[in-house]
Amino acid sequence: MPIVVDVDVMLARRKMSVGELADRVGITPANLAVLKNGRAKAVRFTTLAALCEVLDCQPGDLLRWEADDQADDRADGPVDAGRAVDATGG
Repeated sequence: MPIVVDVDVMLARRKMSVGELADRVGITPANLAVLKNGRAKAVRFTTLAALCEVLDCQPGDLLRWEADDQADDRADGPVDAGRAVDATGG
């Protein structure tokens, strides 16, 4: 996935545990682990804002974009005007 989550980096910089961050942000440690390990499909802006507030950082400190190689792009399926098209035609 081209979006990389760097929550680990900020946790290390702030010397904070996953459990403490989850508690202070108001999400479960399991949901934070999903985000931290790059398995999340989406993140709410309210959650992102809470992470930034607790970690005293900017969204760009937590999320960054890395290009996939072209083989990965082709495997994602058809693209229409810059967005993926689902199987239902939407």
